[in-house]
Amino acid sequence: MFAQLKKIVLAAALAACVLPLSSTAQAAGPAVQAPEFTGIEKWLNSEPLDLASLRGKVVLVDFWTYTCINCIHTLPYVKTWHQKYKDQGLVVVGVHTPEFPFERSMQNVQDALKRFGITYPVAQDNKYATWDAYRNIYWPAFYLIDKQGKIIYTHFGEGQYKETEAMIQQALAQAG
Repeated sequence: MFAQLKKIVLAAALAACVLPLSSTAQAAGPAVQAPEFTGIEKWLNSEPLDLASLRGKVVLVDFWTYTCINCIHTLPYVKTWHQKYKDQGLVVVGVHTPEFPFERSMQNVQDALKRFGITYPVAQDNKYATWDAYRNIYWPAFYLIDKQGKIIYTHFGEGQYKETEAMIQQALAQAG
C-alpha cells in the first residue's frame, strides 16, 4: 500500500512541476519595473541582494525548486550563463520556491546546491513572497532584468536556450 501511495505522490509531483507543457518565451512588451526580492527566508551563496544595488547589471531571476525535473534540466544552461557572463555584468539569482513541504528545509536546499554545483546566489522563498511579487505560476521560470531594473524577457519551462542566451547578450550590450 505504501509503495503504491509513494508512486502516486511521485507521479503527481512530476506532473505538477511540468505546468507549461511546452515552453513559452516572450520579450516583454512595454518593459515593467521588476519587483524587489521580498520575504526571503535565507540567502545562500551570497549576502542578501536587492535590485536597487544591482542597478547597472543585467539580472537573470530563475524560479526553481530542486525536485522539479524541468528545473533540473535547465540548470546546466543557467550555470553556463552564470560562468560565461558574470564578468560582463550578468547576475544570476536563483529563487528557490518550494512545491512540497520538505523542500522548505534549508539543509535540503544547501545539499541540492552542492549536488548540482550551483555557486550563484540563491534566495530561499519559502513564503512565496517573491514568487507572488512576480505573479509567477511556473517552475522553472526566467525573468531577465535590464540594467535599468526593468523586465525585458520572460521564459517559462524548458527550451529556447539559444533565444534566452541571445537576450542576455543583447541586454549586456546595451548602455547602462
